[in-house]
Amino acid sequence: MKRGNWIVSVAASIVLVLAALPAVEVSIAAGPPAVEVKIDNFSFTPTTLTVKAGTQITWTNGDDIPHTVVSDDQSFKSKVLDTDEKFTFTASKPGTYSYFCSIHPKMAGKVVVE
Repeated sequence: MKRGNWIVSVAASIVLVLAALPAVEVSIAAGPPAVEVKIDNFSFTPTTLTVKAGTQITWTNGDDIPHTVVSDDQSFKSKVLDTDEKFTFTASKPGTYSYFCSIHPKMAGKVVVE
């Protein structure tokens, strides 16, 4: 067998073997849904957030001064967040959660969990 024919024969055999293999399905384990709230210019953005139960909410402090994230009913409470620090809360129970910054109480927001 000529060298060129041999290479074509081997290549064709490899293609046939690969075609016969079962399809491999790759799945990436999806974590819980996640949303971001930005803390910037003495405000929470978005101010009101509506999410499904099980959603992870992460607040990120973009200000040059510290802030906190504290719910009115104390169901979640962050430590003091310096610039670029984050706080994450998983909204597991339906309801409306009003929150504020305990350092700057005029800063307020609301999470509605469906």
